Amino acid sequence: MLTPDGPDADAPPGRRAGVVGSPVAHSLSPVLHRAAYAALGLSGWTYDAHEVRAGALAAHVEALGPDWVGLSVTMPGKEEALGLAGARGEEAELTGAANTLVRSEDGWRADNTDVHGLRTALVEAGATTARTPTVLGGGATARSALVALVALGAEQVHVVVRDRLRPETAALVERLQLPVTVVRLGDGPLLLDRRHTDVVVSTLPAGAATPDVVPGEPGLAPVLLDVVYAPWPGPFARAVRRLGPAAPAVARGTGMLLHQAVRQVELMTGHDGPVEAMRAALIAAGEDS
Repeated sequence: MLTPDGPDADAPPGRRAGVVGSPVAHSLSPVLHRAAYAALGLSGWTYDAHEVRAGALAAHVEALGPDWVGLSVTMPGKEEALGLAGARGEEAELTGAANTLVRSEDGWRADNTDVHGLRTALVEAGATTARTPTVLGGGATARSALVALVALGAEQVHVVVRDRLRPETAALVERLQLPVTVVRLGDGPLLLDRRHTDVVVSTLPAGAATPDVVPGEPGLAPVLLDVVYAPWPGPFARAVRRLGPAAPAVARGTGMLLHQAVRQVELMTGHDGPVEAMRAALIAAGEDS
């Protein structure tokens, strides 16, 4: 935000924002943010994707001109982004990762809108509560998932990791005072039965090995979300699809992407994010949120 009230439609043209990460060519963030600018009447605003590898974010941010209002930060820069900001939102501080940098008069502010995106996507997928959820993965996105699940009432969480829980994730669990059972991916299959787990969120990256899953009783499938959206299906969704005709539905990561972008638009422009216009842009791009 460039002023205490945030920029508005009457602001001078030439405002710039973008998404950074590596790889970033697949990102749908430009589709979403450009649709928001059009719906809000923000003429002169641009949003583009920029390839920024690990360790290079600080130099990239330092080189940005005064016309830049904000950045969406995808992997591998979320933890690096947090360290570049003089001010930090509560959820960015809590998770130790930021997917949003917004310029203010005092410098850059780091926020984590992934938590909002995950929580809203889970509710849209049918998770009104999440008492005994399971999270696959233990990195920055998994930490956002844990915070989102606590907001949905998590009381006991199963975390499935390749080896062991990362120290940053273990520290978050302790801070949340959340009972957690840590299981390794190779220790056995995941039972998709609501009596065992009521929500499953996979944060495994595209290209990761698919976990083993087994179906539960008919009609007792938990709410399932794979945060991957490109390429689709993600590793968890592929594993579930192998169950055949009886496989439960897996929500795609475009829902999370949509709602975290809505919050980013609000932070960068000072306007309410036009959810339906942004959702329509995803559909028009051939992506179902």
